[in-house]
Amino acid sequence: MSSAPWSFLPSRDIDLRRSLGAATILSALSLGACNTQTANAPLAPPIAHTALTQPGALAQPGALTGEARDKEWLKQAPQATIDPAIARTTVDYKTNEPAGTVIVVTKERRLYYVMPDGKAMRYPVAVGHAGMAWAGTANVDRKGEWPDWNPPPEMIARRPELPKRLEGGPTSPIGARALYLAEGKKDTLFRIHGTNEPEKIGQAVSSGCIRMLNADVVDLYERVPIGAKVVVR
Repeated sequence: MSSAPWSFLPSRDIDLRRSLGAATILSALSLGACNTQTANAPLAPPIAHTALTQPGALAQPGALTGEARDKEWLKQAPQATIDPAIARTTVDYKTNEPAGTVIVVTKERRLYYVMPDGKAMRYPVAVGHAGMAWAGTANVDRKGEWPDWNPPPEMIARRPELPKRLEGGPTSPIGARALYLAEGKKDTLFRIHGTNEPEKIGQAVSSGCIRMLNADVVDLYERVPIGAKVVVR
């Protein structure tokens, strides 16, 4: 529907003012994190909505990779307590869709990864708010780990305060992973991705994309190959 170094530093007035300004931008990003494309150019790091941050102490982008990066950045990402009743779990699930299909039921605010033998892995998600929800059938066109965010020109025109590029990392609105959805190889501009607002999982709050807890989207990412069918209803 958002990797750079940071550190958590106590700041004097001038640094605090800078941090608050960046925090305002990140607040806007969290509301407009969908309809995006990836970008590789670096940008100044974002400010977590749970803490004021400044460049410095976190690992350099190239210093950590793979599982080590996931472990460290998932620990640094915003956290929230999730009701065990909606937490990721394996459930009985009847569907005519084949195993390997991703099904998002927006009214339930749940995502199902169809498995063999009438089972599915069920995940809690946040979905598009009124007027922004998307429904249809698509395929996973590409996938990204800790992807960068590049809002399209239409979004910049509506929200000129947004940065043109935002590098992926622990406080990114796109989170730890993103699945990019296409219809007939045409980018839908809708994504299944992580979030920097885990407390909003289970709500209708996004700009149309499907948000997941970072740990959950990492799990889904490993299960879903390029080309997988995605049904959103």
